Amino acid sequence: VLLTGAAAEAVRMSGGPSGGPWGFLGLWEGRPVFAVDCSEAADPLPLLPEGMGAFTDLRAVAGLLPPGEASVLAHARGLMHWRTKHRFCGVCGAPCEPRSAGHAMACTACKAQHFPRTDPAVIMLVVRGDSVLLGHSTRFPNTVMYSTLAGFVEPGETLEEAVRREVKEEAGIDVGEVVYHSSQPWPFPSSIMLGFYGEGLSEEITIDPEELRDARWFTRAEMQNPEAHGFALPRGDSIARRLIEDWLAQG
Repeated sequence: VLLTGAAAEAVRMSGGPSGGPWGFLGLWEGRPVFAVDCSEAADPLPLLPEGMGAFTDLRAVAGLLPPGEASVLAHARGLMHWRTKHRFCGVCGAPCEPRSAGHAMACTACKAQHFPRTDPAVIMLVVRGDSVLLGHSTRFPNTVMYSTLAGFVEPGETLEEAVRREVKEEAGIDVGEVVYHSSQPWPFPSSIMLGFYGEGLSEEITIDPEELRDARWFTRAEMQNPEAHGFALPRGDSIARRLIEDWLAQG
C-alpha cells in the first residue's frame, strides 16, 4: 500500500515515538518512497486507512504484482530485514545508528560502518542432449514439484565453479560448459539468484539425501506436459521457471 500524508506518518510512528526502522527507497513517479518496518507493532493492521489493504507475505503475492511494484517491495523487504538484524556492531557489539537514509549502520562506539549485504546464489538448469536435470527438494516434501538445482556461492569461488560444485554435490553429475542466463533478487532474506545453463557431462545420478528427495532427467516431451507425467514445475514468476521455459522455447 502506498501511503501519503497523515496515514504515512502513522505507519512511520508505529515503532514508538522515535519511529520504527525505515529507509529511503528512491523516487517513484517523482515522489519519495520510504519503507517502514511495522513488525514490532502489536497490531499493524489498524495503521492502514480502512479498506486500503492488509499485510501479507510478499512471496505469496509477488507474482501478482506489476514488475515495478514487485521490485520496490523486494527492495523494501531486503533493506528492512537487514536493518532489524544489524542493530549491533559486528566488530565490538555496541549499538548501531542508521546513516545514509537507512542504507548504512554506524557503530556508536568504534565508528565502524556496516552496509546491506546480498548473498549470491547460483541456480542452474543442467542440459544433456534433449533432457534436463531437475530435483525434488527436501524442503518441499508434500509437493510433486521438481525444480532446478541451486546453492550459495562459497568464498573464493567463481560463479561457474559454484554451478559445477553444487550440481556435483547434490546430484553427482559432472558439468562442463556453463552459460549465464539472467538473475532475480530473492530478499528472503537477502539473496540474489544468478541463473545459468550447464552442460551435463555424465548421466548417472547420485543424490545428496539431505538436499534432495529425488532427482531425474526429464525429456522435452515430459517437460511440455508435466501434469500428465505426475510432477509440477516451479511457479511462473521464478527464475527457475524462466530457465525452463526459455529452454523449451529453443526446442
